[in-house]
Order: sequence, then C-alpha cells, then structure tokens
Amino acid sequence: MDRATILKKVAELVSETLEVDEASVTEQLRFEDLGADSFDLLELVTALEDEFGLTLDDDSLADIATVGDAVDAIQNA
Repeated sequence: MDRATILKKVAELVSETLEVDEASVTEQLRFEDLGADSFDLLELVTALEDEFGLTLDDDSLADIATVGDAVDAIQNA
C-alpha cells in the first residue's frame, strides 16, 4: 500500500476518533495539538491496528507524535 493511501485512511480514522475535520489532518499535525489524551491515542492505535491488520509494538508507539509518524509506523510494521 502506498503512502498516500495509508495517509488517507489514517486521516479518516483520526477524524473519526478525535472528532476533527478530516481536511485539517496533515502529516505534520501533532496529536497533542488536537488535545488527544492517552485514552484517545489508545483508541486511535486500536483503530489503526484493526484497519491495517497489524500490531504496533511499544517501541513504535513511543515514537508516534504526528500523523506522519503514524503513517511511518504502519509502513514499517
């Protein structure tokens, strides 16, 4: 799956999970700037894992601060 396709799916999930406008979701967007707390991030990671059929390890999770970081983690999983 190419990066653009992954980004689109991640943006959809971020929009649904964090209740933000999908059009405002860019690779540079930081989850903390959206006011996401640890529960929100856990919910988002679970949705990403379900959507992409993978498991993100704890090391990957620690490095996810932006939407782009999430895309990178999915590509590298």
